[in-house]
Amino acid sequence: MTPACRLLKSKKIEFSVHEYEHDPQAKSFGLEAAEKLNLDVAEVFKTLLVTDDKNHYVAILPVQHQLNLKKVAAALGCKKLHMADPKDAERLTGYLVGGISPLGQKKRLKTVVDRTAQSLTKMYVSGGKRGLDIGLNPNDLAQILDAKFADVVDE
Repeated sequence: MTPACRLLKSKKIEFSVHEYEHDPQAKSFGLEAAEKLNLDVAEVFKTLLVTDDKNHYVAILPVQHQLNLKKVAAALGCKKLHMADPKDAERLTGYLVGGISPLGQKKRLKTVVDRTAQSLTKMYVSGGKRGLDIGLNPNDLAQILDAKFADVVDE
């Protein structure tokens, strides 16, 4: 059981676990998850880390979209952000890139969830390893992470 699953269990949050055979050749971890789990891409979210060189932050957005750094900076109250170095992301979260869960990270980082999640009854995020996704209510995710909803994607 991953730290993400343990956290949800400890908080008594309802969630489902979805495993699939990860293909090391897959170009997009999130799109692979949606395809292999037979889910709508609008329901499957990726977890990205961004930084202003002082602090790191988490952005959770649908797998088929690109992150808009200006929008996420505005949502987090930062001047300018850029993508975090993958090695820093792994060190800070305790997860490998492609399996970074927003839940159960080593260090709790300020988090923003794309507002499209609010219209869903269930969203899917990485469960903490490649080939493992967790389905849960977006409001439960936001509550447990103390995250806010905002528009963070490129249209």
